[in-house]
This record gives sequence, C-alpha cells and structure tokens, in this order.
Amino acid sequence: MPTSSVVVVSKCSVYPDLKSTVKSLKLSVSDLPMLSCQYIQKGVLLPHPPLSSADLLSLLKLSLSKTLSHFPALAGRLHTDSAGHVHILCNDAGVDFFHAKAPHLSTEALLPPPDRDIPPPFRRFFQFDNTLSFAGHVKPLMAVQVTELGDGVFVGCTVNHAVVDGTSFWNFFNTYAEVAKGVKKISRSPNFCRDTVFNSPAVLVLPEGGPSATFSGDEPLRERILHFSREAIMKLKARANNPTRNPDFCAPEILGKQSNDSWGLNCKINGKITEENGLRKDPTAVISSFQSLSAQLWRSVTRARNLNAGKTTTFRMAVNCRHRLDPRLEPLYFGNAIQSIPTIATAGDLLSKDLSWSADLLHRNVVAHDDATVRRGVKDWESNPRLFPLGNFDGAMITMGSSPRFPMYDNDFGWGRPLAVRSGRANKFDGKISAFPGPEGNGSVDLEVVLAPETMAELENDLEIMQYVS
Repeated sequence: MPTSSVVVVSKCSVYPDLKSTVKSLKLSVSDLPMLSCQYIQKGVLLPHPPLSSADLLSLLKLSLSKTLSHFPALAGRLHTDSAGHVHILCNDAGVDFFHAKAPHLSTEALLPPPDRDIPPPFRRFFQFDNTLSFAGHVKPLMAVQVTELGDGVFVGCTVNHAVVDGTSFWNFFNTYAEVAKGVKKISRSPNFCRDTVFNSPAVLVLPEGGPSATFSGDEPLRERILHFSREAIMKLKARANNPTRNPDFCAPEILGKQSNDSWGLNCKINGKITEENGLRKDPTAVISSFQSLSAQLWRSVTRARNLNAGKTTTFRMAVNCRHRLDPRLEPLYFGNAIQSIPTIATAGDLLSKDLSWSADLLHRNVVAHDDATVRRGVKDWESNPRLFPLGNFDGAMITMGSSPRFPMYDNDFGWGRPLAVRSGRANKFDGKISAFPGPEGNGSVDLEVVLAPETMAELENDLEIMQYVS
C-alpha cells in the first residue's frame, strides 16, 4: 500500500463568507507553550458520498467558508507585537484547501485487522507536516485536505496548536460537518472571551527565528490502534477499584445504561452503590474507567521497555481546565484551556504492585487538579514562561493526549457517520498515546499507541493488557 498512491491534484484558498467582527485574540498562558508543538492533524474516514467529485468539492468548500465565519480565528494569522505579546489577527486571510485522489485505496485496506499497524497512507491525508505552530505568523492557521478514495473519502484537518486544543478543534470539526449537512443555525457557537485566568501580561521570550521542536521526529516508530470494548474497560475498572473482587461484578443492567461520556461508571464498591439516579454521591471516591485503562497502559509499556527497577517513569496526561475553574470557563471557550499532569513512579513500584496502586496514583493527581491547582500552574508559568516540553526525554515517559470524550464520530457530512478517526504524523514520538472513542460508542475506547518498534513488539506479547484488546 504505497503512500505515493495519494496525489494532490489541486490547492486553493478558502475565505470566511462574512467578514470577521473579532479583530484580535491574545494568546494565553495555555496557548503560548504550544508554539513549539506541531499543528494538530486529525480527520475522519467517511463512506462514499452520493455526489460527483465536483459537487463534493463545491459542498465542502462552501461549507468551510460558512463555518469559518463562526470561527474567524482559524482564518487569521499570528502576530507578535512590539511588547512581545502574540496575538491571532482575525484578518480573514483564509485557509488552505487541498484536493487529493487515491483511487487505488479502499476503506477496507485502510481498516485492516486489529493486529496490524496503522496503514502508512493516513500520513498523506494531511498538510503541514513537521510545521511548528510558531509558523502561523506566515502560514495559514489551518489546512483542509479532502482525499477521494476508491470507495470513500477522507477529510483531514490540520490546525495550529497554539490556537486550539482538542475541545476547540472538535467543536470546529463538528460544526463543519453540521454546516455541510445543511443546518441553518449551528448548535455550538465558540466563545472568544479572553477575560480568564489564562490571560496574562507575561511575555514568552523566543529565540531569533522561532522555537525548535522538542523531539527529533526521526526515530523509527510503530503505530497501532488498540481497541477496548466497554465490557473490557469495565473489567479493568473493577480491577483498579477492588482487586480482590471478581472483575465481572458490575451487573449487565448497569452496563446497559452507560454512554460514551459517562466515565464515572456505576459500580458497587465495598458494598455501596456509588451512583444513584444518575448522580454521583462522591465523584472523587472511585477510580474512573479512563484512569484504570491509562494505568494498565502505563504498567504494560513500562514492562515492555525493560527498564531498571529504580528508573523513574512518568505518565503525562493533558486535562481540560474549563470545568475545573471557579467560576467555570464556558465549555466552548475557544483556544487552549489545558494543563499537563505528570504522575511519576519507579518502574519497580509500578510493576511489583497491582493495578489499583498505579490507577490510584493517576486518580489522586486528576482529582487534586482543581481551581487552586490550575491557578498555581498559571502563576508558576508566569514566573518562568517556557515552551511545552513534548517528547520522551529519558526513555521512560508516556504522554496521553486527546480524549475519548471528544465527539469525533459526530461528524456526518450528509452521507453517513465516520468509519474511523485517524491522525497524521504530527507530534508523534516513542510513548505518545492518543485516546479516541471507539467507533461503536457506548464507552468503548481506541488508543492510538506510538512506540519504538522493539517496545511495540514486547507490548504485543504482554497478556496483562492484550487480554482486554479486541
């Protein structure tokens, strides 16, 4: 399946259909560290549309133009003023739109059996490879590539990471699909307020010519999707919360009530129901499904790396701060509103103790990340403005990005929901994990796992995690 089978046949600029009423948006304490990160690359594999190629492109260009009127920042450019503050100029400069063809690629070939690596052509479905977000001073802040396949289409969006986080990215993508489907009024308008705790007078001093990437990007890597059904995740959660209890202790009727976004799943812990009438009595008491899954991944990757027992390992997780602040930020606040939570443990402790120990470490760290913690993080950054250190610097780090809570499959452009969600090659290194909802929903999760080849081979033989993979 050669990647050369993807050929770009045209490129144009798309502009908002209405002039922006937003003039400038200052980058925040949460935006600025991302200037050294590469653009986000995410997209959806869709079934074959009942449209000619010309009609498909016309629809997607027109819909993009209308959507940009609701997201004028994405059609702008970065600008650093004389004081050193970086802004998004919402100047309607437009975004790049690429049309590509890959008639010899089928959706079946792009969705191989679960024991195979992610097919390389996905890397050709996006633009701006290896482009740091600082380049938004001269490059568009977004590029869309529509790739026509033999029996489907891939819509890939590449967006500047100093301008959006995952929440903002998927709100744009959902709106784009909504507009293409013909809605008259969008359902989730972005909030461009900048009067938040993240707005700061601090200046990030950058080297002449801009920052460099904090990871090499040259090392050999393997990428796989590990799929976890809802039932498998419930068993992991049971192990994490009560290792002496049967991992199947959650009743089937309880399982049937869960949705993809309900990470506080209803289980019996020490004889007590932790959720009643849909409301958690104590939301901090139970280790969540995602924390349980993350802890198992941490253990298994650490084992696969064959680290010395005394080696310190780090599991880094990005958290959405919108709902953690008091008062809360608007859920659709546009920009980055994330902070990174590192959890550390020695390889020896991680592997000699059971899953509940490592899951509890992650759980306590997440629960403790409240309003006061967010504000301390802002103050700490202001005292020492710096770029985000993305990478695996000591061979013992894991970085979890994205979220299974993001509505990635709510992207029906008018001819059916996505067959899969995939990413490009941006921001990938040994130990980078991205969490997606599973295609069937209902609490299932896909982990996009990027590891050194020898580590991936060891992970594939690790029965402690692979018994849960389907």
